Amino acid sequence: MKIAIPKETANGETRIACSPETVKKLAALGLDVVVEAGAGAGSSLSDDAFKDAGAAIAPDCGAALGDADIVFKVQRPNDAEVSLMKKGAVLIAMLAPMSNKDAASTYAAHNLTAFAMELVPRISRAQSMDVLSSQSNLAGYKAVLDAAHEYRRAFPMMMTAAGSIAPARVFIMGVGVAGLQAIATARRLGAIVSATDVRAATKEQVESLGGKFLVIDPDMERDAQTEGGYAKEMPPEYFTKQKQVVAEHIKKQDLVITTALIPGRPAPTLITADMVASMNAGSVIVDMALEAGGNCEGAVADKIVVKDGVKIVGYANIASRIPENASALFAKNLFNFLSPHVDKESKTLSFDWEDDTVIGTLVTKDGAIVHERIASAADSARANSIKKPRAKPKKAASKTAEKGE
Repeated sequence: MKIAIPKETANGETRIACSPETVKKLAALGLDVVVEAGAGAGSSLSDDAFKDAGAAIAPDCGAALGDADIVFKVQRPNDAEVSLMKKGAVLIAMLAPMSNKDAASTYAAHNLTAFAMELVPRISRAQSMDVLSSQSNLAGYKAVLDAAHEYRRAFPMMMTAAGSIAPARVFIMGVGVAGLQAIATARRLGAIVSATDVRAATKEQVESLGGKFLVIDPDMERDAQTEGGYAKEMPPEYFTKQKQVVAEHIKKQDLVITTALIPGRPAPTLITADMVASMNAGSVIVDMALEAGGNCEGAVADKIVVKDGVKIVGYANIASRIPENASALFAKNLFNFLSPHVDKESKTLSFDWEDDTVIGTLVTKDGAIVHERIASAADSARANSIKKPRAKPKKAASKTAEKGE
């Protein structure tokens, strides 16, 4: 069986869906690995490194995908790439199916067996497959480094003969994997760190890393977590109170990092223009949620803007800014997902369709969208695209009616 890893086509994407280490492991399973020439350049991985690991190098995307049984990608393929895949191939990548509803229909029409890796269930045995965790962990680390780069002062307290330097105050909004790594990184750099999250269960995690937890509303936060560990969408009254509490806290902060994402929904606005204006000149905000619209008013994807003397950093794909490590972890996630379903004797795929990790991630199979949530979203999108017939114009009122007679 042939597994292909093409070059990523999304703007600014520097990662690759395999590494020399996973190429060796895939080859050991009996798979023929083909990597498109130059696919690893953005991650400082040469074609020779993949050759030495046992992969063949395809001159272009068509040669890589044409007869591949399995395709590994970081981000979802574009329509041109899908057209190059043979019907019945297995596609494994971050497909963002909830925000790209038409894409699932395209995979189904091409008879692809497509798995969306960001839908891996939050269960113990799936931790090694969890691409969101591996990439968010690195993104949280990099976000703090990006903030430190733009911040024109020191992070730790420094006591010198010439005087003392106060430590930076860092506020983390959203305490998932990215937020926890951001707290840990900011603390290692010597900052005073505070954090907030709708999930009250994160309070102990924040404090265990040396941060202070900012409580908004204990009662509403008590039931703010899904069974899968994600944040729920909160009621409007919560955000009203959150803005009041955060507005007072944020005035005293030097750096703010926002990480709040809700799967399948637009990111909530956590920082308003008025809050930005209340911060001291030279302060920095890093918005990590721009892939879903952003948490900060005024943030612009892949740009650094200055509002009222405050820098707002808006990199949309932060994990891709640390590509060598991100690729290595992502590649292991994909290998850990696929390997249990490769028959060791026949060297062929044998998916367990009752496996929780398969059920949770499977988007399309046998020409149909099989994931319930995605199928429902696709149906809604199609329904909304159908134009409603225009209402017939009302006949002009008679002169008698106009006079009220």
